[in-house]
Amino acid sequence: MSPSTVSCSIDLHAPGKQIGHLRINKITNTAGWASTFIHIGCIAQGDGPTVLVLAGNHGDEYEGQVAAMRLLQELQPDQVTGRVIVIPVLSPTASKGNTRNWPSGANFNRSFPGRPDGPPHEQLADYLTRALFPMADVVIDMHSGGRSAYFLPCSHMHVVDNPAQRKAMLEAMEAWCSDHHYLYIDINGNGLLPVEAENQGKLVITTELGGGGRTPAPIHRLAWDGLNNVLRHVGVQKGQVQTRAGMGLPPAVIIDGRDARNIVVSPEDGMFEAMLEPGDPVVAGQPVGRLWFMDRPDRPAELLRSPTDGFVVVTKAIPITEQGDCVFVVGTPIDRASLL
Repeated sequence: MSPSTVSCSIDLHAPGKQIGHLRINKITNTAGWASTFIHIGCIAQGDGPTVLVLAGNHGDEYEGQVAAMRLLQELQPDQVTGRVIVIPVLSPTASKGNTRNWPSGANFNRSFPGRPDGPPHEQLADYLTRALFPMADVVIDMHSGGRSAYFLPCSHMHVVDNPAQRKAMLEAMEAWCSDHHYLYIDINGNGLLPVEAENQGKLVITTELGGGGRTPAPIHRLAWDGLNNVLRHVGVQKGQVQTRAGMGLPPAVIIDGRDARNIVVSPEDGMFEAMLEPGDPVVAGQPVGRLWFMDRPDRPAELLRSPTDGFVVVTKAIPITEQGDCVFVVGTPIDRASLL
């Protein structure tokens, strides 16, 4: 395998606080020698775990990006036991353009393990895979529904095969202290960032922090409070770990989303109307939304029904819908003990 083509402007092994950038070389119409900068920071002191905090994997998911940039500003070395490496915006051009994917059309979250001789998104994925993941004990990858979907605000996880890794991930997921947690599967092939980190044996914490093109203040608070509590939970940030019980809150609801049949897609083009909100209970056969047809105002709307009892987890945020678009997702409650 060729060496990485990505360089880092800071020493990730040095103590203290540094903010710099990763550099990916490129050639443009305005510069024969140019670079793409992916900004990175490191806050380190003493011996302890290394935690890699990532956001902006998808450009239009801003909840985690704001929390990660705030973390770079506020976290100081005297608050750390170990090392926190932060990349607040993994896909900066997509973030500036308010798009999910890179300008090339690449989905960064489908780019792993990457390759050093590939296009820029694969070069960056390769650097994470071969340089950053191996030095990390914990990987936090913050997502939301972006512009296209509203996701029940939650921390979530893959149910990995290794029992010890699964237990550690379950406890870290719960440390976000969200009202809901979600168990997800990958239905679109392979190449996910969290899966690559999981395959390297890392403790991986992921989120879906709302979306729909707007981030209300309570979601910013959930992103910030949850991120800091997880850092305390894994032992890299000093301070008292909060629990839902300690805050006077009921236990979180864990929702199982591992049945692909509960990811409902539109049967044809149309205009989607949500009839229920994420978090609403639902029974099998109950309408969750309906599809209207702008070119056929004489045609009644088609009801789109839940395939199961449970909770609505996701609804499409953009009404204009193409055939095959996901319009809603439902999941079923699951007992925590069954995951152990």
